[in-house]
Amino acid sequence: MLKGSEIGLRARHEDDIPILQTELHDDVVTSSRAAGRPWRPITPGSKESPFAVDDKERRDVAFSVVKLDGGTLVGVATLWGIDDHNRSAHIGLGLLPSARGKGYGTDVVAVLCHYGFVVRGLWRLQAETLSDNVAMLRSAERNGFVREGVLRSSAWVMGEFLDLVLLGLLVQDWKPDPGRHRTGEGRVPEPAPAAEGRDGSPRQGL
Repeated sequence: MLKGSEIGLRARHEDDIPILQTELHDDVVTSSRAAGRPWRPITPGSKESPFAVDDKERRDVAFSVVKLDGGTLVGVATLWGIDDHNRSAHIGLGLLPSARGKGYGTDVVAVLCHYGFVVRGLWRLQAETLSDNVAMLRSAERNGFVREGVLRSSAWVMGEFLDLVLLGLLVQDWKPDPGRHRTGEGRVPEPAPAAEGRDGSPRQGL
Protein backbone atom coordinates (compact mmCIF):
# COMPACT_ATOMS: atom_id res chain seq x y z
CA MET A 1 0.00 0.00 0.00
CA LEU A 2 1.09 3.55 -0.73
CA LYS A 3 0.31 5.82 2.20
CA GLY A 4 -0.36 9.52 2.38
CA SER A 5 -1.25 11.59 5.42
CA GLU A 6 -4.82 10.30 5.81
CA ILE A 7 -5.44 7.94 2.91
CA GLY A 8 -3.81 4.92 1.32
CA LEU A 9 -3.78 3.64 -2.25
CA ARG A 10 -4.09 -0.14 -2.47
CA ALA A 11 -5.03 -2.77 -5.06
CA ARG A 12 -8.69 -2.94 -6.11
CA HIS A 13 -10.55 -5.68 -4.23
CA GLU A 14 -13.51 -7.56 -5.68
CA ASP A 15 -15.80 -6.33 -2.90
CA ASP A 16 -14.88 -2.71 -3.70
CA ILE A 17 -16.54 -2.91 -7.11
CA PRO A 18 -20.24 -2.99 -6.06
CA ILE A 19 -19.68 -0.01 -3.76
CA LEU A 20 -17.90 2.01 -6.41
CA GLN A 21 -20.47 1.12 -9.04
CA THR A 22 -23.38 2.17 -6.80
CA GLU A 23 -21.88 5.36 -5.42
CA LEU A 24 -19.95 6.59 -8.45
CA HIS A 25 -21.15 4.98 -11.67
CA ASP A 26 -24.88 4.80 -10.86
CA ASP A 27 -24.90 8.54 -10.17
CA VAL A 28 -25.54 9.58 -13.78
CA VAL A 29 -24.37 13.18 -13.43
CA THR A 30 -21.20 12.30 -11.54
CA SER A 31 -20.34 9.49 -13.94
CA SER A 32 -21.00 11.64 -17.01
CA ARG A 33 -18.75 14.40 -15.72
CA ALA A 34 -15.93 12.02 -14.81
CA ALA A 35 -15.79 9.38 -17.53
CA GLY A 36 -15.76 11.44 -20.71
CA ARG A 37 -18.20 9.13 -22.49
CA PRO A 38 -21.98 8.55 -22.50
CA TRP A 39 -23.38 6.99 -19.33
CA ARG A 40 -25.04 3.59 -19.64
CA PRO A 41 -26.35 1.21 -16.98
CA ILE A 42 -24.18 -1.73 -16.07
CA THR A 43 -25.53 -4.96 -14.59
CA PRO A 44 -24.27 -5.65 -11.06
CA GLY A 45 -21.44 -8.16 -11.19
CA SER A 46 -20.68 -7.49 -14.84
CA LYS A 47 -17.08 -7.78 -15.96
CA GLU A 48 -17.80 -4.63 -18.00
CA SER A 49 -17.79 -2.51 -14.86
CA PRO A 50 -15.39 0.43 -15.26
CA PHE A 51 -14.04 -0.47 -11.84
CA ALA A 52 -13.02 -4.02 -12.77
CA VAL A 53 -9.25 -4.28 -13.11
CA ASP A 54 -7.34 -6.11 -15.82
CA ASP A 55 -4.02 -7.02 -14.23
CA LYS A 56 -2.52 -7.62 -17.68
CA GLU A 57 -3.00 -3.95 -18.63
CA ARG A 58 0.35 -2.25 -18.32
CA ARG A 59 -0.52 1.31 -19.38
CA ASP A 60 -3.08 1.91 -16.62
CA VAL A 61 -2.75 1.35 -12.88
CA ALA A 62 -5.97 1.38 -10.83
CA PHE A 63 -6.03 1.91 -7.08
CA SER A 64 -8.76 1.89 -4.47
CA VAL A 65 -8.48 4.78 -2.01
CA VAL A 66 -8.96 3.89 1.65
CA LYS A 67 -8.73 5.76 4.93
CA LEU A 68 -5.63 4.83 6.88
CA ASP A 69 -7.67 4.94 10.06
CA GLY A 70 -9.89 1.88 9.68
CA GLY A 71 -9.39 1.03 6.01
CA THR A 72 -12.77 2.39 4.85
CA LEU A 73 -13.10 2.62 1.06
CA VAL A 74 -13.43 6.27 0.01
CA GLY A 75 -12.76 6.30 -3.73
CA VAL A 76 -10.59 5.43 -6.71
CA ALA A 77 -7.36 6.74 -8.17
CA THR A 78 -5.56 5.96 -11.40
CA LEU A 79 -2.30 6.52 -13.17
CA TRP A 80 -3.27 6.00 -16.80
CA GLY A 81 -1.88 6.28 -20.29
CA ILE A 82 1.60 5.46 -19.00
CA ASP A 83 4.15 6.19 -21.72
CA ASP A 84 7.48 4.62 -20.77
CA HIS A 85 9.28 6.10 -23.78
CA ASN A 86 8.33 9.71 -23.05
CA ARG A 87 8.17 9.01 -19.31
CA SER A 88 4.73 10.55 -18.87
CA ALA A 89 1.29 9.60 -17.59
CA HIS A 90 -2.08 11.06 -16.60
CA ILE A 91 -3.69 11.06 -13.16
CA GLY A 92 -7.36 10.67 -12.25
CA LEU A 93 -9.38 10.22 -9.09
CA GLY A 94 -12.95 9.94 -7.87
CA LEU A 95 -14.16 10.18 -4.28
CA LEU A 96 -17.37 8.74 -2.85
CA PRO A 97 -19.93 11.42 -1.88
CA SER A 98 -19.30 10.90 1.85
CA ALA A 99 -15.57 11.50 1.36
CA ARG A 100 -15.74 14.81 -0.49
CA GLY A 101 -14.79 18.12 1.06
CA LYS A 102 -12.38 16.57 3.56
CA GLY A 103 -9.10 17.29 1.83
CA TYR A 104 -8.59 13.71 0.68
CA GLY A 105 -8.22 14.78 -2.95
CA THR A 106 -5.04 16.71 -2.26
CA ASP A 107 -3.63 13.71 -0.38
CA VAL A 108 -4.55 11.33 -3.25
CA VAL A 109 -2.84 13.54 -5.84
CA ALA A 110 0.26 13.72 -3.64
CA VAL A 111 0.47 9.93 -3.41
CA LEU A 112 -0.11 9.55 -7.16
CA CYS A 113 2.78 11.95 -7.74
CA HIS A 114 4.97 9.87 -5.45
CA TYR A 115 4.00 6.70 -7.34
CA GLY A 116 4.55 8.29 -10.74
CA PHE A 117 7.82 10.04 -10.04
CA VAL A 118 9.49 7.81 -7.43
CA VAL A 119 8.15 4.31 -8.10
CA ARG A 120 7.72 4.58 -11.89
CA GLY A 121 10.51 7.02 -12.66
CA LEU A 122 8.34 9.31 -14.78
CA TRP A 123 9.30 12.80 -15.89
CA ARG A 124 5.86 14.40 -16.40
CA LEU A 125 2.36 13.94 -14.96
CA GLN A 126 -0.74 15.48 -16.50
CA ALA A 127 -4.33 16.05 -15.39
CA GLU A 128 -7.41 17.11 -17.35
CA THR A 129 -10.53 18.28 -15.57
CA LEU A 130 -13.68 20.25 -16.25
CA SER A 131 -13.13 23.96 -15.75
CA ASP A 132 -15.79 24.14 -13.02
CA ASN A 133 -14.25 21.32 -10.99
CA VAL A 134 -12.81 23.53 -8.28
CA ALA A 135 -11.95 20.57 -6.03
CA MET A 136 -9.71 18.86 -8.58
CA LEU A 137 -8.09 22.09 -9.68
CA ARG A 138 -7.27 22.91 -6.06
CA SER A 139 -5.96 19.41 -5.32
CA ALA A 140 -3.67 19.47 -8.35
CA GLU A 141 -2.39 22.99 -7.84
CA ARG A 142 -1.64 22.36 -4.16
CA ASN A 143 0.69 19.63 -5.36
CA GLY A 144 2.50 21.88 -7.82
CA PHE A 145 0.56 21.29 -11.03
CA VAL A 146 0.32 24.36 -13.23
CA ARG A 147 -2.42 25.24 -15.70
CA GLU A 148 -1.01 24.80 -19.17
CA GLY A 149 -4.10 25.52 -21.25
CA VAL A 150 -7.84 25.31 -21.76
CA LEU A 151 -9.46 22.99 -24.30
CA ARG A 152 -12.49 25.06 -25.15
CA SER A 153 -15.89 23.31 -25.40
CA SER A 154 -14.16 19.94 -25.69
CA ALA A 155 -16.30 17.89 -23.26
CA TRP A 156 -19.96 17.03 -23.95
CA VAL A 157 -21.55 16.69 -20.52
CA MET A 158 -25.28 16.28 -19.90
CA GLY A 159 -26.49 18.43 -22.79
CA GLU A 160 -23.76 21.06 -23.06
CA PHE A 161 -20.16 21.53 -24.06
CA LEU A 162 -17.76 22.40 -21.24
CA ASP A 163 -14.14 23.50 -21.20
CA LEU A 164 -11.38 21.22 -20.01
CA VAL A 165 -8.38 22.58 -18.12
CA LEU A 166 -5.03 20.93 -18.81
CA LEU A 167 -2.54 20.83 -15.93
CA GLY A 168 0.98 19.48 -15.85
CA LEU A 169 3.77 18.80 -13.38
CA LEU A 170 7.41 17.98 -14.14
CA VAL A 171 9.50 15.98 -11.72
CA GLN A 172 12.00 18.80 -11.19
CA ASP A 173 9.16 21.11 -10.11
CA TRP A 174 7.66 18.60 -7.68
CA LYS A 175 8.16 19.45 -4.01
CA PRO A 176 7.10 16.40 -2.01
CA ASP A 177 6.52 16.32 1.71
CA PRO A 178 9.13 13.72 2.72
CA GLY A 179 7.01 12.58 5.67
CA ARG A 180 3.83 12.08 3.66
CA HIS A 181 4.55 9.16 1.34
CA ARG A 182 5.14 5.70 2.71
CA THR A 183 4.98 2.12 1.45
CA GLY A 184 4.02 -0.46 4.03
CA GLU A 185 5.31 0.84 7.33
CA GLY A 186 8.60 2.31 6.20
CA ARG A 187 9.36 5.78 4.98
CA VAL A 188 10.46 6.16 1.40
CA PRO A 189 13.63 8.22 0.92
CA GLU A 190 13.79 11.27 -1.27
CA PRO A 191 14.05 10.32 -4.96
CA ALA A 192 17.31 10.70 -6.80
CA PRO A 193 17.24 13.32 -9.55
CA ALA A 194 15.88 11.97 -12.82
CA ALA A 195 18.34 11.63 -15.68
CA GLU A 196 18.32 14.47 -18.20
CA GLY A 197 17.98 13.89 -21.57
CA ARG A 198 -2.36 8.84 -20.84
CA ASP A 199 -10.41 2.40 -18.36
CA GLY A 200 -12.58 4.92 -18.05
CA SER A 201 -10.41 6.62 -15.51
CA PRO A 202 -12.05 9.56 -13.77
CA ARG A 203 -10.68 12.76 -15.17
CA GLN A 204 -11.90 14.74 -12.17
CA GLY A 205 -11.56 14.80 -8.45
CA LEU A 206 -14.95 14.48 -6.81
